[in-house]
Amino acid sequence: MTDLSNRPEYFTCHNGEKAKLPFSKSEYDRRLTALRAIMAERDIPVVLLTSMHNIAYYSGFLYCSFGRPYGCVVTQDSCTTVSANIDAGQPWRRSVEENVIYTDWKRDNYWRAVFDLIGDAKRIGIEGDHMTLAARDAALKMLGQPELVDIAPNTMAARMVKSAEEIELIKGGARTADIGGAAIHAAIREGATEIEIAMAGRDAMEAEIARAYPDAEYRDTWVWFQSGLNTDGAHNPVTKRALKPGDILSLNTFPMISGYYTALERTLFLGEPDADSLRLWKANVGAHELGLSLIKPGATCSGITEEINRFFADEGLLQYRSFGYGHSFGILSHYYGREAGLELREDIDTVLEPGMVVSIEPMLWVPEGQPGAGGYREHDILVVGEDGAENITGFPYGPEHNIIQA
Repeated sequence: MTDLSNRPEYFTCHNGEKAKLPFSKSEYDRRLTALRAIMAERDIPVVLLTSMHNIAYYSGFLYCSFGRPYGCVVTQDSCTTVSANIDAGQPWRRSVEENVIYTDWKRDNYWRAVFDLIGDAKRIGIEGDHMTLAARDAALKMLGQPELVDIAPNTMAARMVKSAEEIELIKGGARTADIGGAAIHAAIREGATEIEIAMAGRDAMEAEIARAYPDAEYRDTWVWFQSGLNTDGAHNPVTKRALKPGDILSLNTFPMISGYYTALERTLFLGEPDADSLRLWKANVGAHELGLSLIKPGATCSGITEEINRFFADEGLLQYRSFGYGHSFGILSHYYGREAGLELREDIDTVLEPGMVVSIEPMLWVPEGQPGAGGYREHDILVVGEDGAENITGFPYGPEHNIIQA
């Protein structure tokens, strides 16, 4: 039998030079200072972050799990990512401070590495909305039965207000989404398939991201381009369906830049829409424009929702509303991250303040067999300022621009 006793359970390896991260060192220092203030206020000596969004937010490193655990241990004087040996030196290069690599030759080496970093701390901050029951049990067993304290609501609140550097990156993403939208608009034609058209938008965005952000890691930019029945769900995957005259279309571009996602979403038609479809489309545009006018500091998520609900009710369309009317932006994508406290829904009373970034995206969904059947959705991104909000989406919406002649 091979002797594995001399293999390390975890180790450090500074392979290469530190990479240029998405934000400055002072920006990461700002974030960590805010987290440490939370820790001090709540008497939490050490925090173990485990989610992709929080690890990336506080350290710069965006991991690829493939079923393996990752972490970032933050104390009052250190910030150390914990990564799997399969990633070699890349996590250290992409971490603002230190990194420890754990090996997989013995079960629970991840927790041994974490234990070495936290010492004898008996009160540990964790992400209650991310840590699984299995991970919690392992943490209690391997870390000496500490008290586990949920800091996820605090970190979410911290992420909801963006810095100047974040807003600049988000604006670059919105501009890139517009470029993808233009490429999709140009590719729409009878007989083209959803996947062909989606690829045109994705390729245009990836080329622009590589041009504008030469030091970034490139991953996960995507498009959902839907047609006909496939427009009923906002997150429906692309298919090979070929476009036909009269189709309702839904354009959705999502550039990903260093973990930050932005979006552009538009309703279109291939050929002139019928009268019922046009009425529904114009009503949704009206709700969209109302929403745009309501985004300002001091407004509440629930209050904005109430106003748009009233508009749809007056139009006799509230029963076709699909989901909330908008959400935050930042370090998130379709498989990680959520700032649930900043969604435009009835049950969220968060007050908008300068530095928050939100979408307005009303959607009506009319089932098949009814007049005007299909999904109607418009989506813009707004940055809340001191006196109002800046709309950073430029691609036009509505029938004047988005009826494509068959």
